[in-house]
Formats: sequence, structure tokens, C-alpha cells
Amino acid sequence: MTKFKDIGVNKELCKAVKEMGFETPTEVQNESIPFLISHDRDLISLAQTGTGKTAAFGLPVIQKIDLNNKYVQAIILCPTRELCIQICKDLEAYSKYVSGLKILSVYGGTNIETQIKSLKKGIHIVVGTPGRTKDLIKRKVLKLELVDKVVLDEADEMLSMGFKDDLDFILDRTNSKRQTMLFSATISKEVKSISKKYMKDAKEIAVSKVNSGAKNIEHHIYNVSSRNKYEALKRIADYNPNIYGIVFCRTKRHTKDIANKFMAEGYNADAIHGDLSQNQRDEVMQRFRDKSLQMLIATDVAARGLDVDDITHVINYSLPDDPEVYIHRSGRTARAGKSGISIAISNDSEKRKIKSIEKKGGIKFVNKEVPTGNEICSNQLYKLIDKIENVEVDEEQIKPFLDNIYKKLEWLNREELIKRFVSAEFNRFLKYYKESNKLTSKKSKDKRNSKRGSSNGKTLTAFSINVGRKHRATPLDIISIVNRTLKSNSIEIGKIELSRYQTFFEIDESYKDEFIKNIRKIDFKGNDLILGEPTEFEDKPPRRKKERRSRNKKSSSRNSSRKRKKKKSRFK
Repeated sequence: MTKFKDIGVNKELCKAVKEMGFETPTEVQNESIPFLISHDRDLISLAQTGTGKTAAFGLPVIQKIDLNNKYVQAIILCPTRELCIQICKDLEAYSKYVSGLKILSVYGGTNIETQIKSLKKGIHIVVGTPGRTKDLIKRKVLKLELVDKVVLDEADEMLSMGFKDDLDFILDRTNSKRQTMLFSATISKEVKSISKKYMKDAKEIAVSKVNSGAKNIEHHIYNVSSRNKYEALKRIADYNPNIYGIVFCRTKRHTKDIANKFMAEGYNADAIHGDLSQNQRDEVMQRFRDKSLQMLIATDVAARGLDVDDITHVINYSLPDDPEVYIHRSGRTARAGKSGISIAISNDSEKRKIKSIEKKGGIKFVNKEVPTGNEICSNQLYKLIDKIENVEVDEEQIKPFLDNIYKKLEWLNREELIKRFVSAEFNRFLKYYKESNKLTSKKSKDKRNSKRGSSNGKTLTAFSINVGRKHRATPLDIISIVNRTLKSNSIEIGKIELSRYQTFFEIDESYKDEFIKNIRKIDFKGNDLILGEPTEFEDKPPRRKKERRSRNKKSSSRNSSRKRKKKKSRFK
């Protein structure tokens, strides 16, 4: 097994890297580090987010710094403030045992005077965004004549953001004999142009298209109409109570709109976009890193530099035009050996994009249906029950209040008390999804019907019961009836559909006989429960449908006869 010392990394850096939990180099590190340590040739490296490219250029740059000379010897350029801060933090961690090394991050939105003072004291490595770096050069504070190492990180993104002129300005003022390292997720025409202009005899390295965590990523696709995109996103979030993810949008207007809707509806979410001040951006980022936020709504640019290992879901609210960008986004989940889910919310017009992503990324999307209201309510309910079951009880703190609580609630029996307690937190979902529609296309409906009767590998059987909305029954009541009948709260329950006088639902088939036997002992608000075995789920009894049709036929015939009489009267 190859280790960092085997590829030329010195003992001080190896010690720090090991403490950070890294034992063996990644593919891009294995290819880049030995070359950069032993050569002064330029390097072009194609690598995605999550492949460890910061260490790939960072460790060789640190190792080759002359600590006796207090001038800028290396400059690392990147597209955003967040990425700039992250790279600087990583370099500081790598150089923990390198005494005397000075690293500075320079970016807009903060006091330039503080950065100027630090530069005047002597800095070895500068990590900067193009705009602020250019500003410091113009002020003649940042001098690059002696710089012998230049790193262009996320070069494709810097060029797509319009930094070409700034990069030209900066690179023209560096030492012509410098070593230039270009790291990019994609090789666009602009990247090729800048490499030809500023690089000579460059070695090219291309690591796997899909990042190292991709084997642990599931790629799901939800096909909905454009007008239902937000509703689909909302349901996906509700269906996954423990979601910790990033929602990618095309524009900052989209990020603001979605985040505002989410927050207005009580979701633990916020947006990151270009209209925020630096302090606001830092605050949102920090809240997301420490998991005070469950969902971050962002553009690709704004999310650069966000390095979090525990992201469970990446959701593409807007599919990118470039398939590589999708792979880049999905690489933000399934890090550090964990698994994750990358979701695309798309419509029929984007089939070509999906095929292109599958082909270029070497992946296969799994078609999913947007969760129904009943599925969401079931997941949320069990999350709440788990929360109650696992809550820590402070006996000393609660003891003085118990007598009054018991007295206040003594009129309620056990079942009523549990239902009221659960409903106090659960009613928001029940109310919203009470009669919600399925967000599916005709094609997906057909697929769903063909697969009805199975869930999570278990066979389900369907029943009807003689209570419905007229009896004020809710999905929670049906779940309660099933659990009371089978004396368990771990039974697999499928779809629940309430009509006016009856309810249709599915349960694990292995409990069928026990359920039929015990249901006679259960009542619902004084009503004896009667079971049926429906062949399909219907909203209204067939008889009422026929009656309505016959009424409609009579009324239409009456209307047509009246029209004929009126026409005759006009010609008298």
C-alpha cells in the first residue's frame, strides 16, 4: 500500500497529514505529488471535487518553500472567497509542523488594510481570488516578480465567471521562469487558450472522471412538470426527515425564491448567493457546516469551497448544461467513504441532458416517483416516535411538574393521550398532505400500477375499511388502527387513500391472517370496523358515479331541447 512518504512527502508534512486521517494518497495525489516535488515543469491536472487536489498541489508547494526568504514565493488563485478560505485552512493544517511558514488568504468583502499589513510583514504563500489579488498588485503591495510557483485552481470556473482579464493581468506580472500548475474539472476552449498562452511543455494528468466517492452515490431522477418542481422538492425534503443537503439552482434569483419559500413554510434552510455581504455569506456557511441548517440552496459558484463530509443529498433543482458539472455537484456527497444520494428533478424536455450525463459520467439514473402524502406522513410519524422514544428525561427537573401534569391529563386514556401528543407536532404534515395529489406523469403512473403490492422487497396486501373522511378519519388514525390490531408499531404500511365513507390501505402480507382475526376487537370512535379486500383503489363508490352520469345526461338533454326551442322561436 502506497503511503505519502513513498511519493516523496517529507516527515513534517506526513505527520500532519496522518493526524488529519489520511493514510494513502488519492489517484490525483499519487500522480501529481512526485512529479511536482522532483520537477519544475508545468502541470495540467483534470480532477473533480473530492479527489484531494488541494493536497496534490499544496503539499509540494509547501515542501519547496524557502523559509529563510520572507517574500511571496507561491500564489494560488481560485474563483470564490469560500474556496480561498478553505484552501488556506487546508494548507495551514498540512504545515502544522513546518515552523515559520506564513500563509495568507486575500479576497474581497473584507478589510484590505488588514491584508496589506500582513503582506508587509512577510508572507510565503498567498491564496487569493483574482479580483482582490489584482487590486493588491495595483497598489504595489503584492509583488510577484520573485514568485516561482503559480497554481490556478478551478481554472474552468474562474474563466466562466469572467476572470480572464484579471488572470492575464496577474500572470503577466509573474516570473517568466515560474512553474504553473493548472487544476480544472473540465478542459474548455478558454482553459486550453490560457494553458497555451502561459504554460510550456506541460505534463497532463487526467484522473477518473467521476470522483472517488462516486461508487457510493445513488443517482435518482424525479420526472415532473416544470410547474411542480418546487412541490417535488418540498416532498423529497419531507420524505427524508434527516436530510442534510445542497440544492443546486441555475441562478441566484432561483436560490432566493426557493429559500424564501422554504423558510416561510418553516424549513431549516437558507441560501448562499452573490447579493449577500461577506459576513452574511460566512454566517450562512458556518451554520451549514455546524448543521444548524439542514438544507443549503446555492448556485455552483457560491458552493465552491464548501468542504463538508456528511452531506446526505445533492439535489439538482436545475440540471446543468454541462454533464461534467453534474458529476462535480454529485461529488459533494458520499465523501470519506460514506454513501449519498444525488437527485435530478427534471422533465421530459431534458431527456437528452440525462442521457448525456449517464454516458459521460458512467452512471445510471434510477427512476423514482415523488413521495405521496401518505408516504411522507408515515416517515415523519416514525421519526417523531423515534425522537420521543430516545429523548433523555431529566427526572430531577421534571419531577416538580408531574403531579399537575397527571391531574390535567387524567381524563384521557392511554390511546387518546398518545394520539394527542403525537398530533401536537405532527398535524402540520397531516393537514398539508391530507388530500394531496400524486406528482407523476402518465408513464410513471403506469409503472406504479404494475408494481402495486410491493414495498422495500416486502409483498403488501390491500384492504378497505368502513371509515373515511366523513368519520373524520386521518392517515394517522389508520396507522393507529393497524398498530392496535397487530400490537406493534413496526409493521410495513403501504399506501393509504381516504374517500368519503371508506379507506383503502396496504399492509405487509405476512400479517394478513392475524390482522383479519384481530380487527373485530377494534373500534373507531364507537364504529365497528368492517374489512373488505379491494381490487383497486377508488375515491368514490361506483353507484354514485353512475347516478351522477345519469343526472348529467338528463340535464344535458334538457339543455339541448331548450336550445332547439329557442332556435325555432327566432325564425317564426
